[in-house]
Amino acid sequence: MTDTVVAREPTVVVDDVHIVYRVHGAGSGKGSATSALSRIISRKRASGVREVHAVKGISFTAYKGEAIGLIGSNGSGKSTMLAAIAGLLPTEKGGIYTNGQPSLLGVNAALMNELSGERNVVLGCLAMGMSPAQVRARYQEIVEFSGINDKGDFISLPMRTYSSGMGARLRFSIAAAKTHDVLLIDEALATGDQAFQQRSKKRIEELRGEAGTVFLVSHDNNSIREVCERTIWIEAGELVMDGPTEEVVGRYERGERP
Repeated sequence: MTDTVVAREPTVVVDDVHIVYRVHGAGSGKGSATSALSRIISRKRASGVREVHAVKGISFTAYKGEAIGLIGSNGSGKSTMLAAIAGLLPTEKGGIYTNGQPSLLGVNAALMNELSGERNVVLGCLAMGMSPAQVRARYQEIVEFSGINDKGDFISLPMRTYSSGMGARLRFSIAAAKTHDVLLIDEALATGDQAFQQRSKKRIEELRGEAGTVFLVSHDNNSIREVCERTIWIEAGELVMDGPTEEVVGRYERGERP
């Protein structure tokens, strides 16, 4: 009798990816408003182009049903990697292949500040491809999940009146209302109180159970431990370690590179 091998289905393949930012006019050393105005008047371009090699030859494969943490110090390339998987940044070299549509949820995800939270919920859901009937059916659940109205009728107020935490909670609640093939989360779980964080973690588990793949970038290692069974450690744009969360996070906290 032979054992049955269950093939895992890849959802994201990152193959030797390099990402380079180019900052034009960064090499002159003269950044004053006067020098900029002089260049404009004389129609001269700023000399020098500075290149920032943000991601350097990273490769990995993610599979359906996985929750993967991305950790590293500030400026390590975690959020850049996330944006590239979402298709928002081009690669200088290498390729990113996805099975399904990646959806990036970050604390800076765009909602319209002049519109009410209510209108943003409706427009955000429609933008994700939900039908008007689906939006109506999920609307109250989204508002309750976000906790926006816990201390008053804030959902009817313009988004510009919200704190940054309130806005981040509403963004997560909108994005989590739909099942995603690949959901990319940048620091969203670091916002809100303990109750909201627990609701968020439970919802991520549900999304994984619905055959999605979740990536989580966070500086909160406890969130990574609770949500992700696999973690990728990126430092200075390079992949340092990819493996079981407890092992990778433990080495990261102790500063022990493999």
